[in-house]
Amino acid sequence: MTTMIADARRSCGHVASGADADPACSEDDVDPIPAAPVTCETCAACCCRLEVWCLTDTGVPGHLTVMDNFGRTLMDRLDDGWCAALDRDTLLCRIYAQRPLVCRELAVGSPECLAERS
Repeated sequence: MTTMIADARRSCGHVASGADADPACSEDDVDPIPAAPVTCETCAACCCRLEVWCLTDTGVPGHLTVMDNFGRTLMDRLDDGWCAALDRDTLLCRIYAQRPLVCRELAVGSPECLAERS
């Protein structure tokens, strides 16, 4: 059984194997979800529309941040909803080396990345 099918089973609450295996769920019951080839070159910067908290000091320039009503520092977003650090022509981060921790931890092509793209 492929890892993709096993992941699909877990996500729908089925256990793929072992003592707790769901006998009603066979490999034929799960349509494999095709993996979208996402790289920095094919990224649509979907995550750059999310609210991003600056949880740690990574050197994000202050002019690209705002303070919310609760005193938290967030990445500023422009009127179009995109992150203020996003270069609109290249869809690349202009402060990549100084990006917030949340941005550093979101891996290109990860399940979280793919969820934002769908």
